[in-house]
Amino acid sequence: MFIRNERSLKEFMANYPVVSGIIIIHIAIWLLSDALSIPLFERLYDLGVGHHYMIHQGEYWRFITPIFLHGGLMHMLFNSFSLVLFGPALERMIGKSMFLIAYLGAGVLANITTFFINPSFMFPHVGASGAIFGLFGIYIFMVVFRKSLIDSQNAQIVTVIFLIGLIMTFIRPGINQYAHILGFAAGFLIAPLVLVRAKPFYASQYRRTHHDDGEIRFNPNRWKRKRFSRKMKQNPLWIIIIVLAIIGLLSYLI
Repeated sequence: MFIRNERSLKEFMANYPVVSGIIIIHIAIWLLSDALSIPLFERLYDLGVGHHYMIHQGEYWRFITPIFLHGGLMHMLFNSFSLVLFGPALERMIGKSMFLIAYLGAGVLANITTFFINPSFMFPHVGASGAIFGLFGIYIFMVVFRKSLIDSQNAQIVTVIFLIGLIMTFIRPGINQYAHILGFAAGFLIAPLVLVRAKPFYASQYRRTHHDDGEIRFNPNRWKRKRFSRKMKQNPLWIIIIVLAIIGLLSYLI
């Protein structure tokens, strides 16, 4: 479920258009407002920050716009990577429209609840963390109540990574703890609604089909590659933990 089988970016975008579209928005906003520092887009970025003082003034769109904004390159990359990891399977399971509703719904509910729990005027926030933790909430709901939608191996993976993310929420400085906790709660609460017509996800169903052209080919490393591939498939948890650890380390160093 959480190991990608697509052979190209084009194939990924065709299979998961909503996830791809959100990531494109992440990159475009960061590029225009941060990397290139175009004044117009810097101003638009400021208008999108979830600043509680401005929400008190009636700018309620700030409950939505922070979901697409990030505080720097590593913040954007980490959230986008998390979406690539956890979004595609759910998009396939519940459909494009329902996935978008689930993602934005969890993020917006997290931001609204944060506003009422911590109404401080000096509390600006950005990031997709609330929406992404909302996906965790939906997956954990599956683990607990809809076991037919997720196999035991993937249930273990998502549970362990959620626990790691939860721990990091409280030990890492500068994290919006409200967004993480409330995003997860929102996802868990809306899960019964978005999973009504959900279908189990089997990654093998969406692998590319190969056609034999009759030509004989010899690869001297074929057995080594197969053994390596088999081991990696049997231990996807370590792949995910290693990648997350590397990205987390880079976020501390840069």
